[in-house]
Amino acid sequence: MPEIESILRRRFSFWDRLSDRERQRILDHTAAVFFPKGSNLHSAESKCAGVVVVKRGELRVYMLSEEGKEITLYRLYENDVCILSASCVLQHVTFDVNIDAECDTELLVVNAAVFSEIAEKNVYVECFSYKLATDRFSDVMWAMQQILFMSFDRRLAIFLADEIAKNGGDTIRMTHEQVAKYMGGAREVVTRMLNYFANEGIVALSRGTIRVVDKKKLKRLL
Repeated sequence: MPEIESILRRRFSFWDRLSDRERQRILDHTAAVFFPKGSNLHSAESKCAGVVVVKRGELRVYMLSEEGKEITLYRLYENDVCILSASCVLQHVTFDVNIDAECDTELLVVNAAVFSEIAEKNVYVECFSYKLATDRFSDVMWAMQQILFMSFDRRLAIFLADEIAKNGGDTIRMTHEQVAKYMGGAREVVTRMLNYFANEGIVALSRGTIRVVDKKKLKRLL
């Protein structure tokens, strides 16, 4: 319990604005949960999952069309908080998202009903909820902007640049299928464009790996 409280104190900016009773209510209704790689923790058909804090691992938040096409909206990493998994907390959120574990992932999940009850009475919790939702919707709009208005070569260049910035190196360990899934595109299109990048000397390709060999050329495409 001390570890859980320490994590929630760091991730919930409203923590010091809670009463002792409110803090205890949240702690009593927060569970540590493990999801293995590839498992789904929230979907359109599932009940309100709760407010999620990523303790370790990675989550992918995406929308799924009736035809089965996936559009990745954003990814969540260690210490990130997701409130769209608790859309019942936000009365005006009217679309459903799916959330999968991209690797073995440990989460803290705060019961949605308890969080909603406290948010209704504590303006600091309510403001935190809407600010967090606004930040995530900004991520959603950025994803939509790329899909609707950017050429695929620029979208791929942005994706590769973001990935090497995250891992601090020049190598991205992903299959073409994974890249397509994250970008909301077809694998064949990703493969064709990566091969073009390789021919231009921007990347080097090997099985399950993309290595950026000329960052200056990549940057010119952004």
